[in-house]
Amino acid sequence: MEQQPRQAGTPPEPPAAPQAEAAPASAVEPPPDPGSAEAEASIRHAGYQRQFARTLSRFESFAVAFSFISITTGLFTTYGTVLGYGGPAGIWTWPVVTVGTALVALVYGMLASRIPLSGYSYQWASRLASPVLGWWFGWVSFAFLAIVVVAVDYGLTQVALFPLLGIEYTATAGAVGTIVVLLLQMTLIMWSTPLATRVNNMAVGAEVIAMIGLTLLIAGAVIFTGDGDWGNLGSYGAAPASGYFSFLGPFMLSALLGAFTLVGWESAANLAEETHNPKQVVPRAMVRAILLSGAIGMLFLIVITVGAGDRVAALTDSSAPVADIIESTLGHVAASAMLVVVCVAIFACGLVIMVSNSRLVHAMARDGRLPFSGVLSRVPRPTGGPTWATATVAASSVAIVAVFGTNPDALPQLLSAGTLMPAILYAGTVALFIATRRKYTPREDDFRLGKWEKPVVAGAVLWLVVELCVFTIPDDFREAQLYAFATLVLGAVVFAVVWVTRREQLTSEPGVEADAL
Repeated sequence: MEQQPRQAGTPPEPPAAPQAEAAPASAVEPPPDPGSAEAEASIRHAGYQRQFARTLSRFESFAVAFSFISITTGLFTTYGTVLGYGGPAGIWTWPVVTVGTALVALVYGMLASRIPLSGYSYQWASRLASPVLGWWFGWVSFAFLAIVVVAVDYGLTQVALFPLLGIEYTATAGAVGTIVVLLLQMTLIMWSTPLATRVNNMAVGAEVIAMIGLTLLIAGAVIFTGDGDWGNLGSYGAAPASGYFSFLGPFMLSALLGAFTLVGWESAANLAEETHNPKQVVPRAMVRAILLSGAIGMLFLIVITVGAGDRVAALTDSSAPVADIIESTLGHVAASAMLVVVCVAIFACGLVIMVSNSRLVHAMARDGRLPFSGVLSRVPRPTGGPTWATATVAASSVAIVAVFGTNPDALPQLLSAGTLMPAILYAGTVALFIATRRKYTPREDDFRLGKWEKPVVAGAVLWLVVELCVFTIPDDFREAQLYAFATLVLGAVVFAVVWVTRREQLTSEPGVEADAL
């Protein structure tokens, strides 16, 4: 059944089947607090029926954002890349990226509080600008998440699982291992959101304890043995000294380290319909996850860089330099124990990414804006994931693995693509906020920055301009740009199909008019 546009002044009605299946009333308990009651009103106001149980607490919302960032994943995966781009001194781009990312997250927080719905930037663009623009925000978000989960799971096999098991890494073995991990994550998400959340909570706790403990142990070993080299903190390593600090010199190129790691915190907003009091909890969860990740990550980068000693050249060519530093500093037993924690943390990171992508596909299908929307929007149980949406995102990632299956440089290429695409999304979303801000008066329960709003937005814009220049001007990222362009071409094909078969859904919005949001 096609959804008809609502006439002004008429109370919004939930969309009819087959767009979505409502959860049984007995399976969903009433919201336990006023903040969740307001969020429930937002769902009805948007023209939807509730489908997910609100199971995410303040900590669990933070854990989702922190796990997607996963400093363990990012640092173990990209430290070798930063050694190649900018040498050990490239780690000092990390605090720059942390500050810039936190400013962007504050802008996201205002939008997440304004429209606390699954689908995050897809919903925001659809309801504040136009459904067509929202569709493209959704498509780019889907493509980014499908690529980055592959990059993360490739990282799991290459820099953690294979070294732990003593398996020699090859392109084929890495591809097979990545597919196995993707299928395990898909199965867990389909079965139970609370179970996936518990796995993630455990991984977050283990990651924080392990990273802090490992930082202290390596620092103690370096100080006690005197084997470290503090000069590494200013060393260029294999990077050329000429033009090192120029705008697009080796130093700026090493920003890939932070730009790949400090992404995905917005996944907390994508689970807004499953979070208690999301208008206040989600914005704070995103910012706290970035700041804690930035602080722990900087300390860890300093100690492993010093702990590298005189082996920087050899580590630059290593497939797992962080694991090598840990083993040479603390011994094989400590390195193996840490790799176990790293495997759990990276698995949880990929799990959260796939959860986020499944909710995005579900949100777009719920509005009838994807082929097979009736199937993709189904949620069989309020405590489970959207089955076919999850299967779709998993299949998309497996297809990407198939494309890269015989490529020995798959990981760095996926890392570059997984860094450029979120930068584009962040820039587009901040521009959306600026363009629609005048039409909106914040409500009493909204997340607000008060007098700091304008400086925060200005700082976010400045950082995003710098980041986009870094990842679009140099030749080093041409392949990443080609991958991003290829996803847009594929998106154009899917959009054409949707436009022909579901044009009415692309020109109307369920629920109330966007101006009322």
